[in-house]
Amino acid sequence: MQIDVKNVKIFVTIPLSSVKNVRNAVCDAGAGVIGNYTFCTYSVKGKGTFLPNDNANPYIGKKSKFEEVKEEKLEFVCPVEKVKAVITALRKAHPYEEPAIDIVPLLDEASFN
Repeated sequence: MQIDVKNVKIFVTIPLSSVKNVRNAVCDAGAGVIGNYTFCTYSVKGKGTFLPNDNANPYIGKKSKFEEVKEEKLEFVCPVEKVKAVITALRKAHPYEEPAIDIVPLLDEASFN
């Protein structure tokens, strides 16, 4: 089996009020393309928690106070060669000081015999 990673899946949690801005930013930067379709994303609502320390500059909440926030987890595919540009656009559009971003390599169906 020959494995050549051409795409990744990126996951990020976003406060509900900022999902559209982040989605537009990452898709405008080249993410979310599947075949003849663009702006392909998937999201699910949930609850995020965090506790900002004394050095934090929280967008929501206060230092040293535990927070629970309604968020959406946005996921989308991204070509490997566009990851840096997409993450840069994501960070620029995302309101959090430290957004939670996961990048997972994807295997293409052609890699399997």
